[in-house]
Amino acid sequence: MNRYKTLLVEDDDPMRRLLETVLKDAGHAVDSFTRAEDAWEGFQKERDPLVVLDLVLPGMGGLEMCRNIRAHDHGPYCTVVVVTSKNSAEDLQAVLDAGADDYVAKPIEMKLFKVRLAIAERRVLDRTVLAEANERITLLEEQSKSRVVFEGLDGRSDAMQEVFRRIRLASESAVSVLILGESGTGKELAARAIHAQSARKTRPFLGINCSAIPETLLESELFGHVKGAFTGAIRDRAGVFRAADSGTLFLDEVGDMSPNLQVKLLRTLQEKEVQRVGDERPVKVDVRLICATNRDLPALLSSGAIREDFYYRIRVFEILIPPLRSRQEDVPLLVGHFISEFSRTFQKPVKGIDPQALRRMMEYAWPGNIRELRNAVERAFVTVTGDRIRLEDLPSEIRTPVSVRHEPESEDVLSGDDRQERERIISALQAAGGSRTVAAKQLGISRVTLWKKIRRFDIQLNSQT
Repeated sequence: MNRYKTLLVEDDDPMRRLLETVLKDAGHAVDSFTRAEDAWEGFQKERDPLVVLDLVLPGMGGLEMCRNIRAHDHGPYCTVVVVTSKNSAEDLQAVLDAGADDYVAKPIEMKLFKVRLAIAERRVLDRTVLAEANERITLLEEQSKSRVVFEGLDGRSDAMQEVFRRIRLASESAVSVLILGESGTGKELAARAIHAQSARKTRPFLGINCSAIPETLLESELFGHVKGAFTGAIRDRAGVFRAADSGTLFLDEVGDMSPNLQVKLLRTLQEKEVQRVGDERPVKVDVRLICATNRDLPALLSSGAIREDFYYRIRVFEILIPPLRSRQEDVPLLVGHFISEFSRTFQKPVKGIDPQALRRMMEYAWPGNIRELRNAVERAFVTVTGDRIRLEDLPSEIRTPVSVRHEPESEDVLSGDDRQERERIISALQAAGGSRTVAAKQLGISRVTLWKKIRRFDIQLNSQT
């Protein structure tokens, strides 16, 4: 079986036949020419990965042929070996400057030529892999362009087109992926999209929220346990790693995982095996890991809450899901999608949304992102009576713009620190669309504490939620 496709250009008949024999004996399929003009025409059609070229030829010379090959779109992936009787330093430098990868001096010593040929074959293999990878990337980019719906994710904005592209790239390999983004942006949908596009798509996809399970139980949930390993372990449990074997495991809110558990997970990823709680026998697993978080991992890394080796192991490839407020041009598309969904669910013939209501939705900051948008549309279906969602069908925080009086009546008695705190609260409330619950979470305080500060600093809102 021929391993390589090679174009040979040599005007000396005995030398051409000799080189052709050596190449064929090495497993090459050879197209041979005596003129560079004919060879160049053949190269443009066949895009040969290896060219063996005499330097001195009638008509187009070897140097010109080299330059033409390198200027061709296939040129970067082609390996060129020049055969030359001109052995001065200046001549050989001219050969390399023209784009040749290597040269063989005449008269040819066949043992040396075979060594040079073996080196050229390695280059051919490397560049063939590179060419195929670049072709796949180009295809993925073309497939991703202008997509508005992709495996459950919606968006025609440039930001979402980039997300689609990176999902496709991630699906091409089995490396660990870290998905970053605020709550409600669709991180799990992105993880499912990667799985659905990958070679593991027919195998299990399992997800687990690390923040929703107590640390004492999370290890058992991940790795399993044997009966009697701890109080309440009344039977053996396999764990999600073994349940997802040959498939994909999605760990949401991985930033909440304890350093002790990070060590055990890191060992599982490195050794590709799990050890159940209470069991000394490891079990091999083949799992593609996708993690997600809405937390600032570099900050957690600096504080020691996230181990450095663990951090770099889970973020081999990274995808950032943008917040909805940064891609407001996608709001009409998402609203239309959810209207179609809930029209079927509620059995109501709602066909669209009034322009005023849509405009107000596009002006809203959406602190809860797509999840909040979906809930808003669902809520509107409870009250809508016609075939279009009206402004009065929307939640009050969307219906009524937030109005904040920036200067308190008693500002002159506020200290500098109080003024800064007041401004932080105002910024959080505006980013949260007036929602005290969301703003309190962003500020890291309770809702009651936030309410007390709002009263203390005389911050007035038109909408209270």
